[in-house]
Amino acid sequence: MNVIDELRRGPLLSRLETEQLDRVSRHAARVTLDADQLLFSQGDPANRFYLLLKGQMQLFRLSPEGAEKVIEIVSPGQTFAEALMFLNAPRYPVCASALCPSELIAIDALDFASMLRESVETCFQLLGVLSQRLRGLIGEIDDLTLHTATSRVARYLVAKMPPGQQTLELDVRKGVLASRLSVQPETFSRVVKALGAQGAIRMQGTQVTVLDPKALIGIAEMEEILEPGPLSIGSLGSLRP
Repeated sequence: MNVIDELRRGPLLSRLETEQLDRVSRHAARVTLDADQLLFSQGDPANRFYLLLKGQMQLFRLSPEGAEKVIEIVSPGQTFAEALMFLNAPRYPVCASALCPSELIAIDALDFASMLRESVETCFQLLGVLSQRLRGLIGEIDDLTLHTATSRVARYLVAKMPPGQQTLELDVRKGVLASRLSVQPETFSRVVKALGAQGAIRMQGTQVTVLDPKALIGIAEMEEILEPGPLSIGSLGSLRP
């Protein structure tokens, strides 16, 4: 697959004209990371944004005491740090590291912003993508303020459940997932055990089997908004209206 075809995998880039994609590719660079390797640190100059091709990335903030809070888990086909191109002298507000061996395309933010100035239509397309991200952030605030730890874990499991199936594989380390859901690792373990004791799920290693979907949905407090098909939560997406 050539670079232009790879760029089309990102929702932000998929609607660009071939000439625009060619311009982006000329200023892009391929990046490969090992597991746990840092891509950039909080406070670094934000000269590029990224499209993840393979693997998995985590975006996290560091507290003054050095504690990590996972803000987002990035999956293949997603871009991140693109909104920073609109700021003067931007700096990354988070750290980014690979959760497993990963491959990305680094896109020149300054040149991409220059290209946007030449196309009003492209600007509106980008605004649409960023608006969806904003809805996701609002959904995340709701999750953190209106739902208990048990509800957040249940919502995550329902969101990740493949359509028509009752088994899923957790592809993120439990500690990372706990941070993403704003619960302590020990709390996450207790919640999983409690859901198992209620007969809603069974967990063996990284495999989760939903034994009672209706019960899990009820615990997740999603009865009124659940739709058929896959769901996503947080800043990677939001529950569909």
